[in-house]
Amino acid sequence: MDDSGLLCCEVNVEWLNKQGILNRKLSSKKASLRILRGNTQQIFIEISVEKVAPVKLSFSKDTQVHNKFMKDGKSSIRFPSENATVFISNAPPEKLRGFLKTIFIKMTNGKALPKVSTTLRNQVLLHKPSQYEDISPVTDGEIIKAVRKANGKSTDTTPSPLAGRKRKIERSSTDKAPAAKKLYSELPLQEHTLDDEQMNILNACLSGQNIFFTGSAGTGKSFLLKKIIGALPPDVTVATASTGVAACHIGGITLHQFAGIGGGDARIERCIELASKPPIVTIWRKCKHLIIDEISMVDGTYFQKIEEVARKIRKNDKPFGGIQLILCGDFFQLPPVAKQVPGEKKFSGSRFCFQTEAWNTCRLITFELQNVHRQTDKRFISILNRIRLGKVDEDVTNTLKETAKQNIEGDGILATRLCSHTKDADIINETKLKALEGQSKIFEAEDLIPGTTKQLDNQTPVPGRLELKIGAQVMLLKNVNVSAGLVNGARGVVKDFRNGLPLVQFKNKKEYLAQREQWIVKTAGGASLTRKQIPLKLAWAFSIHKSQGLTLDCVEMSLGRVFEAGQAYVALSRAQSLEGLRVHDFKSSQVWANPEVISFYKTLDQMRIIPLGVNRNATNKVNIKSRPVKKSFKKLMMEKPIVTIQ
Repeated sequence: MDDSGLLCCEVNVEWLNKQGILNRKLSSKKASLRILRGNTQQIFIEISVEKVAPVKLSFSKDTQVHNKFMKDGKSSIRFPSENATVFISNAPPEKLRGFLKTIFIKMTNGKALPKVSTTLRNQVLLHKPSQYEDISPVTDGEIIKAVRKANGKSTDTTPSPLAGRKRKIERSSTDKAPAAKKLYSELPLQEHTLDDEQMNILNACLSGQNIFFTGSAGTGKSFLLKKIIGALPPDVTVATASTGVAACHIGGITLHQFAGIGGGDARIERCIELASKPPIVTIWRKCKHLIIDEISMVDGTYFQKIEEVARKIRKNDKPFGGIQLILCGDFFQLPPVAKQVPGEKKFSGSRFCFQTEAWNTCRLITFELQNVHRQTDKRFISILNRIRLGKVDEDVTNTLKETAKQNIEGDGILATRLCSHTKDADIINETKLKALEGQSKIFEAEDLIPGTTKQLDNQTPVPGRLELKIGAQVMLLKNVNVSAGLVNGARGVVKDFRNGLPLVQFKNKKEYLAQREQWIVKTAGGASLTRKQIPLKLAWAFSIHKSQGLTLDCVEMSLGRVFEAGQAYVALSRAQSLEGLRVHDFKSSQVWANPEVISFYKTLDQMRIIPLGVNRNATNKVNIKSRPVKKSFKKLMMEKPIVTIQ
């Protein structure tokens, strides 16, 4: 059932008198907002609060929607005819986005919305008996009409000259609020939606259970995680990741920033002391939902420590002090950087989170995404699945060796070379740039807060200082125009500089005059750090580590110097297709999976799911149903075409 006309959030409603003085106020941390249609086709917003009669406010042409902070779960709707303003906060961002979108489309496509001169009380009295019904879901036709009207295009029918003149007058009118058009600019007509398996995981997260979801590269883990973050109330949800760049990608902070215990090297008593300081302790106690992306790269000993810190700081003996955990990652990809004990050969503590006692006590419900979205070639997907498990047969070897002969360059765009070591990639990029003729052009990042350059360098993918020349091989670092193929990871070459900005031609022959884009990094205290920079990076070479999460349409590699389990898999799975991949001197010995990870995934012999139609009992908990796995992981390991757990 569509619920885009319903929103649960914190609300403050203020009514002012004619002199602009506060006349009445309604506040609630748990309010319910509904969009209704009256028996005169007038659209209303109904605000329901416990122990108070529902309040209804009517939309008219002068209603103003402010959505600047929509991504933070905040918005305001001003009703000038009622002298009232509704302040919305702590709303799940995705729910709020859908709610405001419904308001805009219904107002745009509805019949004439009169400027209301009478009070709401008089309107209700004039139209007895008053009847209200939930507004109908937004249809595709309404969206198309809204797009046309927002863009100032004509309707399907030929308008009369009088109607055209009327619209012209209305467009030039100063009392028309521009907020609706701005709102719609952030709501594209075509959006990616969750598939069934992703919806199951989202429902499980909303049920309050501790969740771990995994999946091979390209199955949409980060995309789903953003949807989960958008569906939870922001004031009590903390989104974190093991690395700064991954945290920036999901709009969160690093796990170390949140935990407040430094690197976690100190004894547990000292860690608890550090987390007990006023700013950190407040964040720990306020948090109800803790999200950790790239959990596979979190050191197990650190994970164990923050679990104990959570219980002590929150004074709650439940795992993680009663915080709901939502973990995401693939342990078959890059492992955590293990810490070595001085003078010893072995690594200290538990290397992986799943090896800790804390992992077991959290009783995580595990899901594994299976639908690959990055690649479409089933043969390539099958090869990548086998490489993920460290299985390299003759077919895999021969196929990858054949790619060495491929010419994947075109229109001056060279293949990006993936390197096992970051220093190698930096040296290649510097050398190639110096070899180009012509004058360099330097682009310095605009960091809005002084002294944050180092932190932004570590937590954003874009460099603080970008040096370019005509002919420089570059990679786009942000989704600029998805429909045109100008997406994060797209490869291009600098063709010219116009008005001081680089003109880039991409592999799909599209041209883009690169403008400064904005990256926002959050701090543990809730503040935001902003960087504006040209969304490009030199791309003759890239490190495998920094390529994680990218989709590359033109990539080459030599895997002779890989030093970690899963490193070859991460590199190969960046390629969008076999046709855009070139592997030099491939050997089966370059691919292996960590035996501990294989053993862990073998234990996932049963998968718990939450059906789309969940049953809720009196305590508002969700009954989790289980189903046996169709094929055990052990069987899959024995088979040639590898498919992840079902």
